[in-house]
Amino acid sequence: MKKRIVTVVGKDSVGIIAKVCVYFADNEINILDITQTIVGGYFNMMMVVDIEKSSKGTAAIASDLDKIGEEIGVQIKIQHESIFESMHRI
Repeated sequence: MKKRIVTVVGKDSVGIIAKVCVYFADNEINILDITQTIVGGYFNMMMVVDIEKSSKGTAAIASDLDKIGEEIGVQIKIQHESIFESMHRI
């Protein structure tokens, strides 16, 4: 399994989840866990995904997600699970 952490942050609008999930489905990226909240009109989502079956690597997926984020007005970031864990260790 190749776990990655995806974060999506920005002003809330219709279709954010749909756009990201369609991209994942089209690229054989499996969503293992997902949480999302909207606070004060701002959308925040974190996903744990498995990219093992995808033909794209993390860098290519990151580039694609940057473009999608620009289109829909949010920031979308993907990072390796171990990097995320190291950054958020107490």
